[in-house]
Amino acid sequence: MKKPVLTEKTAIYHTLYQLNAAFAAIVGHCDALQQAGALTPKYKRLFQGFAQEVQAELNLEVLEAMDSVEMADWARFGRVREKWEKYLRGSEPKRKKS
Repeated sequence: MKKPVLTEKTAIYHTLYQLNAAFAAIVGHCDALQQAGALTPKYKRLFQGFAQEVQAELNLEVLEAMDSVEMADWARFGRVREKWEKYLRGSEPKRKKS
């Protein structure tokens, strides 16, 4: 996966949130259909399971792809923090060779 810029990264996580909310709605709608008598309890559980399986697989694929992006960002921003801490400590005295 190419390294996304911040706005793309935000869009990816926002889209994943929206997908997860939609899957939660599907599970809830299956409950409503079962309570209305349109689905048997057996088929309600079956369709909910199908939806949750697809949800989990989709989350896994997206998050695995984002793992390398997040690791690279963590390393990059860690270097920024390290430089700042070094600046705050001030220049360290050079050691004399013995």
